[in-house]
Amino acid sequence: MRSLIVPMVLGAALLAASCSDEKPAATAVTNAAPLPVAVVKSATPAETADAGLIVSGPIIVEHQVELTAQRDGVLEKILFDAPARVKAGTILARLDDRQIAANLEAARAKSRSIEADLKNWRAEAEVLKADYVRAQRMWDLGLISQEQLQHAQYKAESDQWDIQRVQEVLNTAHDDETSLELELEKTKIVAPFDGVIARRYVHEGQSVNKGERLFWVTAEAPLLMRFTLPEKYFGHVRSVQEFEITSPDVPNEKHTARVKEVSPVIDPSSGTFEVLVELAGERGSLRPGMTANLRVETAH
Repeated sequence: MRSLIVPMVLGAALLAASCSDEKPAATAVTNAAPLPVAVVKSATPAETADAGLIVSGPIIVEHQVELTAQRDGVLEKILFDAPARVKAGTILARLDDRQIAANLEAARAKSRSIEADLKNWRAEAEVLKADYVRAQRMWDLGLISQEQLQHAQYKAESDQWDIQRVQEVLNTAHDDETSLELELEKTKIVAPFDGVIARRYVHEGQSVNKGERLFWVTAEAPLLMRFTLPEKYFGHVRSVQEFEITSPDVPNEKHTARVKEVSPVIDPSSGTFEVLVELAGERGSLRPGMTANLRVETAH
């Protein structure tokens, strides 16, 4: 019996010693495994901060408009076509204006007739005024009755009212002229600013309706870029601050843009504010509509 107990005690002692040796080894493996992961995670934010924030957006211009017909008519003549460069006030096309021109000439003739009639009334008023003055003198001398004096007075006053009536008729005729002149101006499709015709939507002889698109005219300068930034950058972007602009369409060019406007408020729905920058110097190969990239240093 004693011979069995001794080996069992020795075996238990050896098992306990082996268990105590394995525990420190297992602990060392558990602590060593997370170290590389911790280093990677701490390095990523630093790299993002160094890179800053890259924002992208289209190159735009302040003046860009689609010209539409201001009245119904037939497009009689197209004088300029895309991609012509035009000055402000240049007539790009004309609608048929013969009927309006005839109506305008008739209105002007009517105004001239009323003006002549008004001159006649004013001349007659001077005669009646002179008759009234003479009647007053004759009344003072006792040569006419009071009824005759009043008759001369009322005729002179009545004529003044006729003059006022004809004057109002003349004013209405002039207003009709002005209205027709405005309608005549609407038959001329005019460039509102210096720029380039980007697109033409109609052709000669086409019947167009009021509000129908005719031309797309766009300015070529100054070039702008509008973008939004997170609210943490608010106060870090200031007026006349400069940024570098690049475009994937022309990767070999770098341009400088200067801050033109910074929104004074933050949009509560998105937590962003708006910035408008203007290209400084030569535009190079940049054109309105191209995509541009701009780098903003990370706000600390």
